[in-house]
Amino acid sequence: MVNQLYLTTGKRKCAIARAKLDTGSGEIKINMMPMETYFPSENLRMLIKNPLELTGTTGKYDISVNVQGGGVRGQAEAVRHSIAKALLAVNPTLRITLKKEGLLTRDSRVKERKKYGQKGARKRFQYSKR
Repeated sequence: MVNQLYLTTGKRKCAIARAKLDTGSGEIKINMMPMETYFPSENLRMLIKNPLELTGTTGKYDISVNVQGGGVRGQAEAVRHSIAKALLAVNPTLRITLKKEGLLTRDSRVKERKKYGQKGARKRFQYSKR
């Protein structure tokens, strides 16, 4: 069988992750660094491995992700989204499992912009009646 390379993108807030999924030993690299170095927090690493554990594909694929923009949590969730989409490209029968957990839906919540004439997005300046 030919070694197929799958390319997908995932987004969260301002973070954009581009994942390359290839058959291999299960190595995950983020911005050419091991995942443990780039995301030292165990919670974020568990978040990223979630699609692999749900589908039972842990250790079957080498994943290389290029992520930029946003904060640490947003980047981790963008990586998770791109990995889930790549697994779907590999095996379309995994759609039911990934969709049930909400991993294929892009979380569209972003920070609301500050409006002019106001203190913030919703907060107003103090109003004095007299």
